Amino acid sequence: MSEIKRGYLAPVSCIGALLFSVQAVAASNDAAKIDKKRDVKRAHAHKVAKKNVAAPQEEGIAGEEERLTVTGHGFNTMHQSLGMSRLPQDVMHTPQNINVVPQVLMRQQNVKSLTEALRNVPGVTASIGEGAGGMNGDQFLIRGFQAQNDIYEDGLRDFGVYSRDSFDYESVSVIKGPSSEVFGNGTTGGAINMTTKTPGLDNRYAAEFTGGSGSFYRGTLDFNQKLDDSTAIRITGMGSENNVVGRDFIYSHRWGVAPSIAFGLGKRATLILQYMHQQENSIPDFGVPVVTKPGTSVAKPITEYGIRRTNWYGTDNDQNATNDNMETARFTYKLNRHITFYDDLRGGQYYRTFAASKATCDTTCVNNYFNGDPAAALVARSGPTGAGAGLGAGTFYAPLPYEQRSWSVQNVASMLANFHTGFLRHQVVAGVDIERVNDVRSQSTYTKAKPYASLVNPNPYVGNLGLVPGESNPGGLVNLNGLGAKPHSNGYGFDTGLFLYDQIWFTDWLSVKGGFRWDRWQTAYSLTGGDTAKYPDKHMRSVEGVFNPNASLIITPDAHQTYYFTWANSTTPTGMYVTNGSVPIRPGTSSFAAPEKAQLYEVGAKYSLLHDRLGASVSLFRLDKGNAYYTDPVTGNVSGSSDRLRNQGMELSVGGIILPGWNISATYALYDSKVMSSATAASVGKNLQYVPHNQATLWTAYNAFANKPYNIMIGGGVTWRQHVWLNNTNTAKVPANLDFSAMISHRFDRHWKISMNGYNLANRLNYQSLFSNRATPSAGRMFLGEVSFTY
Repeated sequence: MSEIKRGYLAPVSCIGALLFSVQAVAASNDAAKIDKKRDVKRAHAHKVAKKNVAAPQEEGIAGEEERLTVTGHGFNTMHQSLGMSRLPQDVMHTPQNINVVPQVLMRQQNVKSLTEALRNVPGVTASIGEGAGGMNGDQFLIRGFQAQNDIYEDGLRDFGVYSRDSFDYESVSVIKGPSSEVFGNGTTGGAINMTTKTPGLDNRYAAEFTGGSGSFYRGTLDFNQKLDDSTAIRITGMGSENNVVGRDFIYSHRWGVAPSIAFGLGKRATLILQYMHQQENSIPDFGVPVVTKPGTSVAKPITEYGIRRTNWYGTDNDQNATNDNMETARFTYKLNRHITFYDDLRGGQYYRTFAASKATCDTTCVNNYFNGDPAAALVARSGPTGAGAGLGAGTFYAPLPYEQRSWSVQNVASMLANFHTGFLRHQVVAGVDIERVNDVRSQSTYTKAKPYASLVNPNPYVGNLGLVPGESNPGGLVNLNGLGAKPHSNGYGFDTGLFLYDQIWFTDWLSVKGGFRWDRWQTAYSLTGGDTAKYPDKHMRSVEGVFNPNASLIITPDAHQTYYFTWANSTTPTGMYVTNGSVPIRPGTSSFAAPEKAQLYEVGAKYSLLHDRLGASVSLFRLDKGNAYYTDPVTGNVSGSSDRLRNQGMELSVGGIILPGWNISATYALYDSKVMSSATAASVGKNLQYVPHNQATLWTAYNAFANKPYNIMIGGGVTWRQHVWLNNTNTAKVPANLDFSAMISHRFDRHWKISMNGYNLANRLNYQSLFSNRATPSAGRMFLGEVSFTY
């Protein structure tokens, strides 16, 4: 672990100063004065843009054709493709609620990560990784249900446990509700899919440099070059380093590169080859403890009671070093105008060195702070190993440091067929999905006790704690859930899935869609080494077959409106969390052996209005989940239960141009969640953890004097999330989040632009990452300036 310590990416600061990125130009000016002739041009330009694989431009960059396209569709994503052969329809005609964060919105907000992009989507919550060998990186919940295993790029699963940078993203979509028939096992609350940047038949060179608060330095580069009439290459790159405003000792250094080449653009056979490498060295932030103040019944983060938001309770031994690689090949062959074949293949290799500290303020700590001497309030920096550890007071080991090596391969072969049987029109999607993921971990231990920290003035500098391989110090290993104190673990998952669904049009405006996916999921997990006389090696295995059907009724009176009713099913079998769970499978109760199941009932409407300048959607849904899985807040173990959970509610969204030069994107979600039944009587009838009752986002930007030398774009927005319960007994919660942001930009000509973004302008104490006994304060007020060019 010592080889990958803080500072090993010191050259990133130089890379960040050299690399630059795509500047999105803001958009609408005189184009809103649209007559019928302009409508015809826009429709034609939109068809051309869909055929071109290159990333769409913002208005003003590449001439009238791109300008018309984005003016009509920049914030209106109803006609946007989802970039997957298994979902061939656009957003409007896909019968599920889908939130898309388009490129133009990410550029205006200067989005730098997947986490930042998803702040525009209601119902998505970030959580903190857990356990001795558990998760960190990107972890999300959708509609209150875990989605850490439901992250995809271009329809292929991304198994890595890391913080994903957005430098290679064209757009980000969240497909709400169970989607096992499309994506495979999992997807209880939904799936997150990133569409990546790929080559196109235009020469384009763009770069951007950003700097600002928190010693923030970032550069990105986007280079697209046409080689011949059907071949092009594209290279995107990124270098970034920053501290976190409002959090002591937290930083992140990362860099990445994503070259790609496309053959056969515009031809019957197209092949796109992509490679992505991202490397990061950062400090994990497991937040502040959640405590119950004497005399109250509801626990809150300790920062709600006078503790500084800047306090970090980790040590100088903590680190998170990741090295992630993915190789992708996507092949398309148009046999004729009725049948198209697809084959998507991806390999991934993920390496990680991880050590973190969890802050725990027990009863003595709480009493000292509120009723005694605050200076005597001491925080444990990790969960206790339990009695019998033999190292005395102050010995807190979990989570243990570990090294993780994972690899995965997935191939999805599918066919899209459009044909008629009599007067009925069909669109059939069928295929096979095969994936394999392997994970190997080696635990390390400390030979010295990790000392307590002062709750009021924590000191991270604890010195050398004597890090050694777990094999050489078995007495320091943690006994995870009674399975044994073992230094080594390995597991794998192997899935074979078959899917088929058919959309049948009875008339031009009435259709039904139905299908299924069958999966055979095989997984195994082993714990080895250590004191085998006391803790024998364990080998566990599970094989399950699951069947997930779905059905939809779709009404499309014309090209600008869609109404639908959808019923969908999803299954999460045992052992799904091979790379991002501390103990993927274990022997236990029959409820754990059974898979987790979810059912969705959703009715919705989607509209594209004002000559496609504005899109709007509304949906009402009920999501029922049985045999719910839970993650233990101390060990990170995933275990099953007989609990039945329900979340139901309404989601609204609107995006597009409301007046000439004025763009808007707004969402609102109203959720009514409840524990329907549980072995824990205190949970029944209570709200689900992590599910707010209300949530809303708003972003708007106005482009004034667009064609003048003194042009200026001004924008701003707000994200709001009502308070969130941290457990199903509703005895711990975090307050509401309220975040104001703004931007201002000026374009010198068609190529150069400067801008500034401000975040959390009220410097409010918000919480971005949650778990049942901790919460991580969000960054404080910060400003970022940007210089960019596009040629």
